[in-house]
Amino acid sequence: MNRKPTKPGPSSKPASRSSARPPKTAHKAPATPAGASPEGDRIAKVLARAGVASRREAERMIGAGRVSVNGKVIDSPALNVTDKARIMVDGKPIAEPEPERIWLYHKPLGLVTTNSDEKGRTTIFDKLPPELPRVMTVGRLDINSEGLLLLTNDGGVKRKLELPETGWLRKYRVRVNGRPTEDTFAPLRKGIVVDGEKFQPMELTLDRQQGANAWVSVGLREGKNREIRRAMETIGLSVNRLIRVSYGPFQLGNLKAGAVEELRRRVVRDQLGLDGAVPPESRPTPTRRRK
Repeated sequence: MNRKPTKPGPSSKPASRSSARPPKTAHKAPATPAGASPEGDRIAKVLARAGVASRREAERMIGAGRVSVNGKVIDSPALNVTDKARIMVDGKPIAEPEPERIWLYHKPLGLVTTNSDEKGRTTIFDKLPPELPRVMTVGRLDINSEGLLLLTNDGGVKRKLELPETGWLRKYRVRVNGRPTEDTFAPLRKGIVVDGEKFQPMELTLDRQQGANAWVSVGLREGKNREIRRAMETIGLSVNRLIRVSYGPFQLGNLKAGAVEELRRRVVRDQLGLDGAVPPESRPTPTRRRK
């Protein structure tokens, strides 16, 4: 990750212990001229990218006085640093930040998509391969849902992929109890309000009837809490199986339940527009000229 050089801000200096001056009670980030953006990246983000800890945990480490920048212990995360800064945690230099990485994970049933569960239930992180670095999930799948879950080592990638503005379609295969027709789904195609929450129009196709159940293909561009299940309930259908099969250009394919597969760096760069890459959906189709 490239960062522009900047001068260390006053928040990197410890409070003065001179008897002539009262000690500072808080550190403030360097003033930024109007219309300008702070140079570099927040220290907590840099620590997270280096695999030290999550941003929240990194902020706690800073508050505990475990982090130093250019030889000065800092006590506030309100500090931007560049790649020229010498950052140490517990007296040891941090590793170079890793490039953005994305993994495809086939989440099985019965796992919670969280780092820790207050009810003591098994989480996806309890079952991920031990050789995987510290990763974050892109969005969630509830305990009774299965299928494609994206993992990344980068918080910026996570936020970018979760934003509705990204516009990527998430596709699901959904089994519902009942005998719906295409007209049954008309309200969901228009968009509905459930418990005061507005759901955007969904793409739905009735695939087949299988005894007392029906299989439906569902596509949506937002991932609100239990959105598909709640939407189906409003039209009298209960979901008894839900499988996410794709997230934007990323496909579940034949990935087995519990398996993890890393995307090639070229694919990540291409799909996310990193380092000047152009997403394929915006590329003009090349034309051949006959000589």
